[in-house]
Amino acid sequence: MTEQLVDSTRATALRGTRVMIVEDDVLLLMDLEAILRDAGAEIAGGCRNVAEAFVAARDCDIAVAILDVRVGRETTAPVARQLASRGTPFIFYTGQVENDPQLAEWAGYTILSKPARASAIVDALAGVLHRN
Repeated sequence: MTEQLVDSTRATALRGTRVMIVEDDVLLLMDLEAILRDAGAEIAGGCRNVAEAFVAARDCDIAVAILDVRVGRETTAPVARQLASRGTPFIFYTGQVENDPQLAEWAGYTILSKPARASAIVDALAGVLHRN
């Protein structure tokens, strides 16, 4: 997943954008952080559980978020609802696109299937950010 971002437009697509990441797999979290930093983003929170995500969403100035649907045994739906109520755009990044009933609530939201190319992740975040 850690392809190099060589396109200069993509390399600055998220310049200065504060991004919250909610991902329980430490290696995927580190990959996402590297991809987003390569795109110019600032990591406002790298959260490995729902409790950390609530704190980051409340206390950090977040422009956009990327959420795994499930972290451990918990769903990130409450975090997504909190972000949506504040008008903070987000995408879901999950390996359970086809069979997770939690996603029914989020029809119309961007959902990326794991694994995704770095360019797809950056483009999806930039897209929801600029759409709002």
